[in-house]
Amino acid sequence: MIPYSILDLAPVPEGSSVEDALRNSIDLSRHAEQLGYNRYWLAEHHNMPGIASAATSVLIGQIAGATTSMRVGSGGVMLPNHAPLVIAEQFGTLATLFPGRIDLGLGRAPGTDMPTARALRRNLDGGDNFPQDVVELMAYFSDEAQNFSVRAIPGAGTRVPVWILGSSTYGAQLAAHLGLPYSFASHFAPAALDVALEIYRDTFKPSEQLEKPYFMLAMNVFAADTDEEGQFLHSTMLQAFANLRSGRPGKLPRPAKDVHERYDRAILESASQALSFSAVGSAATVRDRIRSVIDRYRPDEIIFTGQIHDHAARLKSFEMAAGLMRAMEPA
Repeated sequence: MIPYSILDLAPVPEGSSVEDALRNSIDLSRHAEQLGYNRYWLAEHHNMPGIASAATSVLIGQIAGATTSMRVGSGGVMLPNHAPLVIAEQFGTLATLFPGRIDLGLGRAPGTDMPTARALRRNLDGGDNFPQDVVELMAYFSDEAQNFSVRAIPGAGTRVPVWILGSSTYGAQLAAHLGLPYSFASHFAPAALDVALEIYRDTFKPSEQLEKPYFMLAMNVFAADTDEEGQFLHSTMLQAFANLRSGRPGKLPRPAKDVHERYDRAILESASQALSFSAVGSAATVRDRIRSVIDRYRPDEIIFTGQIHDHAARLKSFEMAAGLMRAMEPA
């Protein structure tokens, strides 16, 4: 059995509030720990009515405080929005409060629309400083940072594990070059997965943090008692992506059986393609889909996500996924 984890965006469903979403994430994290999930990651998004995890480090602290042993972290922090020193201080504080439990996954995209990106970014020169910022950030966590003229306090010496997140070959190249673990966003952008994974594994350089490649694959899961019910739950995320691609982001839609009558065919096809890395349906159907993905890509870990409107149904889906992972024999 490979480790299995959760990626949570703290979804805000239609008919509920941001407060409900945050309470639901804390509740899900407690269940996840009991179910044997290895990590619980939260993603930074801004100006999105359906996502409540914008202040990612704050929510990570709440989740870590509500659990006892499971690793908690970012999947990810969008580093171009922040000065590396600020992130080092935030995650250094988390690592000091919750030693040995904090992960820092880093992304290169702004995680929002361009007007909001302009409001967030610390510069607008258009240059790509992501590799340099990653290296600077890692240096703040090192033991040698105690001797720097500028230090992250807390942060120096905490050696917070850094991950590179990506949906293209860029992140794969950087993760391999720096010798860092790599998580691919196949749950919403699977097109470049095969090439990116080949690059990462073939060009990986061992580092102080990691001796050999470590790859985590992201996958949506919508598990239910029947295939029909799983497809019904999945319709929520399909609508959310269709709304986003139509320029109408909003709260997480209620599931619907007539989705194909509500949206333009091309928009739905585009959304379906983006979400093709999904396991949808009954336990047997979900198991077979997960097994086929694991057999093909041989990930070192798999991270599940799934935007489901009803919190109880979301809990059940992740519970079923955990049970299937525990029962799955190594290939």
